[in-house]
Amino acid sequence: MKFSQLNTPLKNVRGLGSAKDGTEHWWMQRVTAIALVPLVFAFAVLIIRLTGADYNTAAGIVGNPIVTGVLVLLIVTVFWHLKLGMQVVIEDYVHGSASKLFLMFANTFGCWIGGLICVLAVLKIAFGG
Repeated sequence: MKFSQLNTPLKNVRGLGSAKDGTEHWWMQRVTAIALVPLVFAFAVLIIRLTGADYNTAAGIVGNPIVTGVLVLLIVTVFWHLKLGMQVVIEDYVHGSASKLFLMFANTFGCWIGGLICVLAVLKIAFGG
């Protein structure tokens, strides 16, 4: 009989990682998904309203503080939801530890950079830059 066969089920799972963040991660995915419903609807209304408008008209509408706030909130929520979703895919389907580490870094970095670029673009339009 091997020594590992004498371990209890609890002893076998110790050291396999934290089980504390899963619930928060799951909830944050749901919260961001629910938040995206009205934000995407507002974005669709904005796009329909801007159809055929010239740059100055579009910049004037985007420059409205409420519209700017909604767009920034949409961008932050989209990229946060994207990061959470891709993290789950990477954790579930990438098995090499080096590959997983690289992809997790790329996911986080890519979402931060993409979100920052989009927010700066909206702010540039809003403030007339």
